[in-house]
Order: sequence, then structure tokens, then C-alpha cells
Amino acid sequence: METIISKIAIMLVPALLAIILHEVAHGYIAEKFGDPTARLLGRLTINPFKHLDPVGTIAIFVFGFGWARPVPVNPGNFRRPRRDMIWVALAGPTTNLLLAIISAFLLRGLGALDQSSFGSSSTFSQFVAPVKMMAGFSLYINVLLGIFNLLPIPPLDGGRILTGILPERYAVLISKLEPFGFVLILFLVFFTDIWSLMLQPVITTFVLFMAGDEARLVEQAMHFLFGR
Repeated sequence: METIISKIAIMLVPALLAIILHEVAHGYIAEKFGDPTARLLGRLTINPFKHLDPVGTIAIFVFGFGWARPVPVNPGNFRRPRRDMIWVALAGPTTNLLLAIISAFLLRGLGALDQSSFGSSSTFSQFVAPVKMMAGFSLYINVLLGIFNLLPIPPLDGGRILTGILPERYAVLISKLEPFGFVLILFLVFFTDIWSLMLQPVITTFVLFMAGDEARLVEQAMHFLFGR
């Protein structure tokens, strides 16, 4: 039980920040382009209860990734709906990338600390080691969410970007996948090799590159949290 509580404590803040700020970024950029829907519905807030999806939240602690309730966006309020929607869609993954960079700097900074500055090594480990794990998990989940959401499948951000780039007749065809997109994503992740052969190697490469000499701390955090 103590181990489970420790895992939740390490994962909770990084996971909430990753998925909530991702959604808030969509709503914030949408308002900049003329759509106040998210603000009017009270979604431009970091209050987790305004964003969390029960299944998506549980998935974070079980699988290491998850999702929040999408922030509502009404492209009809945009001056140039297709173009503006590209920027709104990019806002989420971009936010995750920025959070990953911040996490990487924090991880490297903690790794460079001189343990002797904190007295005994046991005191250092007690207070700093969990923060290292939080930074390592934050780096991992933000890279994962940033890359995963760029898959060109509606309703993921990559799908919305694709429909904004393609000629309109092709964009209409792609958008018709949106009602079935979530099922398609689950099928691709759990019943094909796309995760193990494509996504996981790309995510791991980015995480290890950003972590640099502290990559072992990320590996230790993931082993502690998920046994991998």
C-alpha cells in the first residue's frame, strides 16, 4: 500500500500539469483567434475538476499516459477557420514540449547537485530523490503526449492539423473518421505493433536525448512506477 501511495504521489502533479495545460493551451489560443467558448465554459483554468476524464485519469496510473476532457472549440468563431484551427491544435503538443524541456532542465539540475551540500546522503535522498523521479516522469509523459497527439488521426491534434493542411475535399474525408477515431487509436495502440515498433522508440529516443547524462534517472523512475 505504501508503494502505491508513493507512486501516486510521484505521478500525480506531473500528470495533471501535462494533460491540463495541454487542454488549457487549446482554449487559450482559440480565444486569441476569436473563440471564447472555453473561457465561457470555465475551462481556462488549472482546476483539475474542470478537465479530468475519469477513464483517462485512471489510464495515467495504469499505462503511463492518459487524457482529459477536450476543451470545446468552435471554429465558426474564427476568421479563417481552417488555418486558425491548425494553430489551436498545435498549441497542445507545443505546451507539452515546453513542459518536457523544463522537466529536462530540472532533472539535469538536480543531477548536478552536490550531495554534500545537503548533509547526509540519506537526508538528500529523502527529499531530492522523489523530486528527481517526478521530473523524470514529467519529462516522459510530456514527450509521450506531445508525440502521441501529433498522430494524424482525428480527434487527435495531428488529425486536426492534417485536415487544416489538406485540400478541403480530402479534409472532409479525414474529418469523417472523427466519430470512430478514439476506437481506431485504441486498436492501433493495443492490437497492432505501431506502439512497440514506431511510437515507443521515438518517444524513448527523445526522452533519453533530452535527459542527457541523467537518462538513468528517467529509467529508474519508469522502472519504479511501471516496472519497465
